[in-house]
Amino acid sequence: MVLVLVIGDMHIPYRKAGLPQKFKKLLVPGKIQHILCTGNLCLRETYDYLKNIASDVHVVRGDFDMNTNYPDQKVVTVGQFKIGLMHGHQVVPWGNHDAIAMIRRQLDVDVMISGNTHKLEAYEKDNKFYINPGSVTGAYSPLERESNPSFILMDIQATTLVTYVYSLVNEEMEVKKIEFKKQSALEE
Repeated sequence: MVLVLVIGDMHIPYRKAGLPQKFKKLLVPGKIQHILCTGNLCLRETYDYLKNIASDVHVVRGDFDMNTNYPDQKVVTVGQFKIGLMHGHQVVPWGNHDAIAMIRRQLDVDVMISGNTHKLEAYEKDNKFYINPGSVTGAYSPLERESNPSFILMDIQATTLVTYVYSLVNEEMEVKKIEFKKQSALEE
């Protein structure tokens, strides 16, 4: 079992002061092996917080990040899954599923993670999996004035990806489970 935290669009301290307390209680050191972040950390301290949770942290540059050394896109392999990561402000129109699918094909990945819209999404399309973790702080965006705080925890076991979608709705924790099985090249 390999646990991967998918998180992003924090906007700390500009739009939100920090993570919700209920999320902080779950996101503790020693349980998560990898973090994939869609950007908009904004400050170095937020990156340091993530490094405290897991030593393997991958971040792409969001449109509000001060660190311009983060790449625009990144491909990470975890177990048998190739995972593409981007912030999403490069996609026009923002959050467009077809445009994100085109980038996924260009990167040749099994799972495509993007952010920017602050809208939580996890879905399968054409035998591939797509994730938008939303905003972990619930920060507003030009598209979403009100955003429920959310993140995704992926449990990778061989060719199976079990996704746990966490969101706070009216201060209550909601968790949904989605399972994705990678098809072999012969099955595609």
